[in-house]
Amino acid sequence: MRKNFSHRMNLRLIFSLLVMVEFIVVVAFYWLAAELHHRFFNITLNIPTNVWLLFLSTIVGGGITTFLSRRFIEPIIKLGDAMSQVSKGDFSVRLEVHHPFKEIRDLYKNFNLMAEELSSTEILQTDFVSNVSHEFKTPINAIEGYATLLQNDSSNSPQEQAQYIDKILLNTRRLSTLVGNILLLSKVDNQAILSKQASFRLDEQIRQTIVMLEPAWDRKNLEFDIKMDEIDYIANESILFHIWNNLIGNAIKFSPENAVISLSLKELENEIEFTIEDHGPGISDSVKKHMFDKFYQGDSSHKQEGNGLGLALVKQIVTTYHGEITAENIPQGGCRVTVRLMRQP
Repeated sequence: MRKNFSHRMNLRLIFSLLVMVEFIVVVAFYWLAAELHHRFFNITLNIPTNVWLLFLSTIVGGGITTFLSRRFIEPIIKLGDAMSQVSKGDFSVRLEVHHPFKEIRDLYKNFNLMAEELSSTEILQTDFVSNVSHEFKTPINAIEGYATLLQNDSSNSPQEQAQYIDKILLNTRRLSTLVGNILLLSKVDNQAILSKQASFRLDEQIRQTIVMLEPAWDRKNLEFDIKMDEIDYIANESILFHIWNNLIGNAIKFSPENAVISLSLKELENEIEFTIEDHGPGISDSVKKHMFDKFYQGDSSHKQEGNGLGLALVKQIVTTYHGEITAENIPQGGCRVTVRLMRQP
């Protein structure tokens, strides 16, 4: 607010100075004209002062108006034309930030920034619709294909029919998860999650998540090394659950059989730190750059289940609670993911 007030005061000062300059120039012109006539022509002008002032004010005022038009009015008209283009959907328009007055330069810079943000938003929306369409299309096609096999081929054995049904159910769950994640992302983006806050035990929620995922880690004979402090936390409990569900689920997914997953939860001075380590293949540099992007999947072959929304959702939730999440490879092999949350969100 102080900055905006300072800018307004600067503009007022400029216009005030211009008015004062106009008055001084008018008086100077009148004095100079009278002095020249008296010195060179020995003529004393008897034209009333107000007539001279009116005449010279018209000349000087016209010059100052032209100057103001070029320095202030034209840039505003130029900005209006550019905004008209943006309103019609052309986000590529940019204004050259070259002007003697700082206020105009700042105005143009802010306009360019706005146009860039709108352009990025449009690209994100286009990509989002494209990715959502693709992610919906794949399981829908699979469901249709297996349902057609069940309908048209009566020679299928009971074992084959059971396999087709399992595939249909698997893709149905993928669709359900995808829809749920998209709806949840929308809630997080709109910060609707902040309206439902309650106190709960953070360590107990993480333990419950591990128990819920038991069928997945039991199949691979995985073990957990757990070290967690007892921590009471105030947040949206059902939303925060998705952080631990995704991170622990990923650690289980990428861990080899008979491996150990390490978990720690520590209460520091001003923040809470959660760390999870697995002994999987680790993260390549190319994957690390985009692993928190929506719909990005490091496994382009889609051999692993997922839709690329899990880590993007985790990142958005952590950011909403003013925290941060980082991922790194560990020397002995595997990946370490660290989540830091503010003690008082």
